[in-house]
Amino acid sequence: MNTAELLYQSIQSLASPTELAWIVDKIKTDSKGLSLAFVMTPRQVSKTRVGNIPSWNWQNSTLDQLVRVYLLIQLAEKEDGKSRIETLFDTAEMNELVALYRALPVLPTPEIWLHRATDAVRSNMGPVFDAIAFGNPYPFQYFSELAWNQLVLKCIFNDKPIHLIEGLDERANQALANTLADFAHERWAAGRRVPSQVWRLIRNFQTDTKEQDLKRLAESADPNDQKAAELVLQNSPLEAWKVLEKEETAY
Repeated sequence: MNTAELLYQSIQSLASPTELAWIVDKIKTDSKGLSLAFVMTPRQVSKTRVGNIPSWNWQNSTLDQLVRVYLLIQLAEKEDGKSRIETLFDTAEMNELVALYRALPVLPTPEIWLHRATDAVRSNMGPVFDAIAFGNPYPFQYFSELAWNQLVLKCIFNDKPIHLIEGLDERANQALANTLADFAHERWAAGRRVPSQVWRLIRNFQTDTKEQDLKRLAESADPNDQKAAELVLQNSPLEAWKVLEKEETAY
């Protein structure tokens, strides 16, 4: 079952007969009609919460969001679909942007939207940034190392929960580890603690101050720092780090 079929199955189970009739009618229209339907969706479809959808990356999604993504998949298949979606990006309000960015991994030839995805990393709108950063496989699959590191660092600098980033451990790299070691020293110099999840991105890399940093963590009065040092020294797998997720900022 492809993504469009999976989404439609979920939509079918949640939508009222009136909502479903509207959706079915709109997917029969041309690209202009699909673009308009994308904008009109919240007026026609409820914000019913949906549960977990197999193979889908959204948590706490709403029905109108799923419908918007489904319409985008249909639109992308049209001859002028790409230009229509570009226009939607250019004219979208915040909730529309969230749906657009969430849809990127399931659109045909998703790599053509890389410029839009990196735009989201620079966004000052929290929900838009979160839409590309959390629970979204697109950065993991398509970002360059530089773009990936910018996303992770922005999360850390803004005290966002990096454990919600897809592929966090797989994309860890030496350049990021070096930057995070410097970041840790700046935090400590300012009298602030370093989020525990930062150290899991350093564990597999050697930095100039790694031994001293781990010693400082191990001797800290904060049990979370002590646990982070232990997990790094044991090169503990991702599952073990979940004990420290509760201290991260709630998402």
